[in-house]
This record gives sequence, structure tokens and C-alpha cells, in this order.
Amino acid sequence: MEYKIVWVPLAVETYMEEIDFIFLKLNQKEVDDFVILVDENLKRLSINPLIGQIHKNVYKIVISKQTSLFYRIIEKDKKVELVYFWNNKKDSQ
Repeated sequence: MEYKIVWVPLAVETYMEEIDFIFLKLNQKEVDDFVILVDENLKRLSINPLIGQIHKNVYKIVISKQTSLFYRIIEKDKKVELVYFWNNKKDSQ
């Protein structure tokens, strides 16, 4: 059984911020590639949410060298709750 993917408001906000950041730093093609990567990883999570690294009750999956996704698994409801996207490189710029 596949898990349902649920976006919390902070996940939507940080996803959009990441798209804006990629567009400003690079170009639309890189944004399109990022959107595809996110979609592919969400499909993987819906099939096997345990693929991420766990720290306490939050999991982390690397989307690209630049971006990680943090999420929670709600086992009783068979949901993967997307918490936020994190730009791994922003702190070093």
C-alpha cells in the first residue's frame, strides 16, 4: 500500500523559496529539473518512506546536492507529511 503525501504549509513555502532561489541563481531548465527530482523522490517516499535518514521523529532525504527534504511518517494514517525543504548550500554562500 502506498503512503499518501501531505504537504504542510511550511513545506509548500520552502519548496517555492527553493524554486525561486534556483531560478535566480541558475535558469528555468534547472527549476524544471528540480521539480522532476522532487516528484521522483515523492513517488519513492510514497512506496517506501523509510528510505530517509531518521533523526528523532523527522526523516531527511537528499533531493540534490543543493536540497534536502525533511518529513514525518504517520504510520496509522499511511501518510508521509512533508515538513520543509532545506537548501544545503545557502549557509555557505
